[in-house]
Amino acid sequence: MKFILGKKIEMSQVYRDDGTIVPVTLVQAGPCIVTQIKKTTDQDGYSAVQVGFFPAKRLTKSLEGHLKDLPKLRHLVEFRLPSETELKRGDTIEASSFVPGDVVQVSGVSKGRGFQGVIKRHGFSGSPASHGHKDQERMPGSSGPGGVQHVLKGTRKPGHMGSDRVTVKNLQVIEVRDGGILAIKGAVPGARNTLVEIISA
Repeated sequence: MKFILGKKIEMSQVYRDDGTIVPVTLVQAGPCIVTQIKKTTDQDGYSAVQVGFFPAKRLTKSLEGHLKDLPKLRHLVEFRLPSETELKRGDTIEASSFVPGDVVQVSGVSKGRGFQGVIKRHGFSGSPASHGHKDQERMPGSSGPGGVQHVLKGTRKPGHMGSDRVTVKNLQVIEVRDGGILAIKGAVPGARNTLVEIISA
């Protein structure tokens, strides 16, 4: 099982030998430093590896103690493993562990859209612009039956949109470039310069 943390750079495109164009997302993957190993014991109860990514200027006292003898790191993420690993605290994980053709899943936080209406948030079609409709083309309409006397749970309404954890599966690694840059086919969640988690499928 391969895993790494990265920073989304931008979208681009790659030309294949047959002339076709592949849309890719460029991700600055690693280097990540192993900060903690959890094992299936009475203390932890499961196997996992905690890795750190991206240098930090300052840390809290508790994190300084946790990262003793290691560089200051901004992001700490834990990856659960099916079995115990041979990695040790202080080891470095590089993007070179991935090869073109690997199938991965990428997790990140989607772009925040703020408070949105039902047309943008849920895809409602809206009301006709004529035949007596005034100033209600984008209103949600009825909230449900009158006999129930309350709005049913789960009814689609306006509200906060985006800023959710999203996982996209079955993405293919197209290129592994110098400097630890992965070119992953398709789109990955999040805005530019945000943290993404890459795990081999």
